[in-house]
Amino acid sequence: MLLAVFVQALRTLMRVNWLDSRPGHIGGIYMGPLSGLKIIELQGIGPGPYCGMMLADMGAEVIRIDRAANAGQGGRVDILARGRKSIAVDLKNPDGVETTLKLIDSADVLVEGFRPGVTERLGLGPEVCLARNPGLIYGRMTGWGQSGSMSQAAGHDINYISLSGALHAIGETGGKPVPPLNLVGDFGGGGMLLAFGIVAALFERQSSGKGQVVDAAMTDGSALLMNGIFGMMHTGQWKGRGENMLDTGAHFYNTYETSDGKYVSVGSIEPQFYALLLEKSGLGAGQNIPNQMTRDEWPNLKEELAAIFKTKTRDEWDEIMLGTDICYAPVLSFAEAQQHQHNVDRQTFIQVDGVPQAAPAPRFDRTPPQVPAGAATAGEHTDEILVAAGLDADEIASLRDSGAVAG
Repeated sequence: MLLAVFVQALRTLMRVNWLDSRPGHIGGIYMGPLSGLKIIELQGIGPGPYCGMMLADMGAEVIRIDRAANAGQGGRVDILARGRKSIAVDLKNPDGVETTLKLIDSADVLVEGFRPGVTERLGLGPEVCLARNPGLIYGRMTGWGQSGSMSQAAGHDINYISLSGALHAIGETGGKPVPPLNLVGDFGGGGMLLAFGIVAALFERQSSGKGQVVDAAMTDGSALLMNGIFGMMHTGQWKGRGENMLDTGAHFYNTYETSDGKYVSVGSIEPQFYALLLEKSGLGAGQNIPNQMTRDEWPNLKEELAAIFKTKTRDEWDEIMLGTDICYAPVLSFAEAQQHQHNVDRQTFIQVDGVPQAAPAPRFDRTPPQVPAGAATAGEHTDEILVAAGLDADEIASLRDSGAVAG
């Protein structure tokens, strides 16, 4: 009885002009360049949620299918899950699968990050979904890809960027390869790659009217990020790890410790910027400085510049170099970055439900996205989503009784 009253109340609210501007709310306005798109995201980790966050940030309505066993878990601190509505479904329950397919029937995009073949075994594979919804863009996020000799193996970011050659290039001379967090595989070569692929497929659909599968692999994406470096390797401009201009080999493109134990970065590649670095730092004062690109001199010049930067605090170097054409910046902690005036000016960081995080990006002058809602708990919107899909109180109660949905 209570569920029936609740369902009726929801339908009444959805018929009136009730405007809740925060993404992730039934009946709300979705603002941003992707407003009007409906996306179903099967719960995953890392790059899949990052892709979903990017699409939700840009105004798409993203419904996340969370595991029924996780109902009530998660929440605001899961930044990658922000801006979504959540329904908790048991995908091993036939009724749960059918409920998910009903949601997919009216969607523009599906995002999934399981190993190849998993959604097929669940009854949610591309053939089934595209047969029911021929215009669906079926986005698949994996480490190794949907094909290839490694496609069924387990792995993480560090493994995928190892296989693509990206990790081999990152580190200092004489040292081991250093993983750059999980930025290159999971996010730059994964979630962002899939988001780009989805938007490209949506653009193509405007002319063909047809959906398609987007196979985004982190091995492919991290290799793609390396194309500029691969070009240098082909021409002989790239030497061993840590011996090159962009990987701490050069004294003019590096980080240095200051007298207070903090760090600064310089990137004075262009000759005029390098001349300013020499002037402001005092490097080589009264000496004949070798040509900037004489590699054999880089180690000695790094040592000299390191000693110079240790003579002043980071703030003192900021006074001398920040805002000049040296290409200089202090290396800030996350807490410091939130307070830096430039980031404050651009509102680079926001707080959502008290959790500091980066704001949606890039910026749009006509269709700016709004501040996203915090991450929902698993199944927080189960009933609202089912009502919006046209189910009545008895049908929802039946799904709950069978364990197909929760939350």
